[in-house]
Amino acid sequence: MEQWSSTTRSKQRSRPEDHGGAPTPPLRPGGYDPADYAACVVRSAEEAGVTPLLVMTVLHNEAYKPHHPLLERLWQWWKPEASFGVANMHRATFQQVRRTHGLSEQWQDLRDDPALAVRAAALHLGDLDRSLPERHVRRYTRDELLALGYNAGERNMRAFARGVPPGPMAQAYLRRFRANRIRSAEALAHPGTPGDTAAAG
Repeated sequence: MEQWSSTTRSKQRSRPEDHGGAPTPPLRPGGYDPADYAACVVRSAEEAGVTPLLVMTVLHNEAYKPHHPLLERLWQWWKPEASFGVANMHRATFQQVRRTHGLSEQWQDLRDDPALAVRAAALHLGDLDRSLPERHVRRYTRDELLALGYNAGERNMRAFARGVPPGPMAQAYLRRFRANRIRSAEALAHPGTPGDTAAAG
């Protein structure tokens, strides 16, 4: 009986957890899809006062590495200052968001709670939006500048808004952001059942 119970508990632990409509990313390589978090993106964007398309596109930009909690722990072991969660947030950025918005969670919680990661990213984008001048160079949309701020920091974002050219890494991020807009819009227009992709992993 005890052996059966242990097996049952093991199977239960292997199932993707769901944090408010945000399933745990799958362990299987290539199984992660930001579209699984469409409902969470919409809620978080509304709370933060930014567009869901901005948040979803940032998630697609940050989908370059696996986001399963185990893999993120291994990644941190290899690179202690690595970013965490499906939105790849660094410790200093999360601490700033935590202080500004009175969050009770810790930076490490981003690994295990995708809903928190999406919410923190949206709140940070909202903070960046409030710090961005209304007038900026025309070569970027407001969402593009906010995405650059997410990637390169608030100070650099404000410099880009004044016309300072982004460096190679920021330019690459902007190219990916522009390329990911269509698929992000499709993910929001046709949201699937949360967890379909994760369950397949």
